[in-house]
Amino acid sequence: MDKSSTKPLSIYVHWPFCLSKCPYCDFNSHVSDAIDHDRWLTSFKAELSYFKCKVEGDRVVSIFFGGGTPSLMKPSVVEGILNHIYDLWDVEANCEITFEANPTSIEAHKFKAFREAGINRVSIGIQALNDEDLKFLGRQHSAKEALEAVDIADKIFERRSIDLIYARPNQSLKAWEGELTRALSIINGHASLYQLTIEQGTPFYTSHKRGDFSIPSGDEGADLYDLTQDMMESAGMPAYEVSNHAIEGQESAHNLTYWRYGDYVGVGPGAHGRVTIDGHKHATRIHCAPDIWLERVAKDHNGLQACDVLSREDQNIEALMMGIRLSEGVSIADMSLDQARLNTLVQEGDIILDGDMLKATRKGRLRLNSLLSYLLSS
Repeated sequence: MDKSSTKPLSIYVHWPFCLSKCPYCDFNSHVSDAIDHDRWLTSFKAELSYFKCKVEGDRVVSIFFGGGTPSLMKPSVVEGILNHIYDLWDVEANCEITFEANPTSIEAHKFKAFREAGINRVSIGIQALNDEDLKFLGRQHSAKEALEAVDIADKIFERRSIDLIYARPNQSLKAWEGELTRALSIINGHASLYQLTIEQGTPFYTSHKRGDFSIPSGDEGADLYDLTQDMMESAGMPAYEVSNHAIEGQESAHNLTYWRYGDYVGVGPGAHGRVTIDGHKHATRIHCAPDIWLERVAKDHNGLQACDVLSREDQNIEALMMGIRLSEGVSIADMSLDQARLNTLVQEGDIILDGDMLKATRKGRLRLNSLLSYLLSS
């Protein structure tokens, strides 16, 4: 098949189960004592087949297992899903196939089985390198287990990323500098470094509002962000997206699909997608509740809650909101943005205009929400 004539597609598979719910997490995740893995495999395959018949996109360039905690899946389920994707689509030989994992001892020792199932990249949710903060964040692993999981992963997977959360309660610049210095010794090409945010509907939202803890102020958070950028740039891993750092060539191909506003199928409870159907871009959303999803897929071969056509204006807004997060910027050639407002942001040092490419500066990335609100309100 001539790859230049085919349409690229990414696939996201959402596994909604965790051992426990982290207090900061607002993702669609659930705790369950009994999971029928065979039924889940059958349902994933049915929903993938449904989308294959609907969407444009012949060439799969990345597959991502997210959650939840995908490393709680049976490796046989992962293998069954991947085999089905290979049966349905043309999958690139160097397709990036990622799954998220928590570094508990039990899960880490399943890494070999996941690699044999077809996974070639793992993203390990370390989040912190000290036990006190791991306990605060509701994590089930210790710092020692995290390091052991990294060591195991490096022996098995070609590519590996880690996640860390900073701007935690009482975290000083000096403390974060020391922790990130330790982290740099185990970062192997890619790291996702997120500031702790308090999301509505999470246990942290209630306890933070009650005054049980505080997080760094806006100015303190900006200082922590600047320190992070300086250290990662010095280490040869600049940010290619607001919170993601990589050496050249190790960027996440799957996440770049999102930020470059490419097409991706989302399957599993709560998964979102952006797909082309009959020449029109659609936003898809799958029902969040696992039991209801299973019932709907059994009946209709899909658990869709919404499949909405996106207007050109909607697409431009989404493309801007996603693309402005990238260091490479976003093309605004087809967007009707107010030139006076663009000029104001350039003068204030928030953005750079390079032809049709709009790029946020480091200063601008610190205030993306207000920057976008200002641009889009026109």
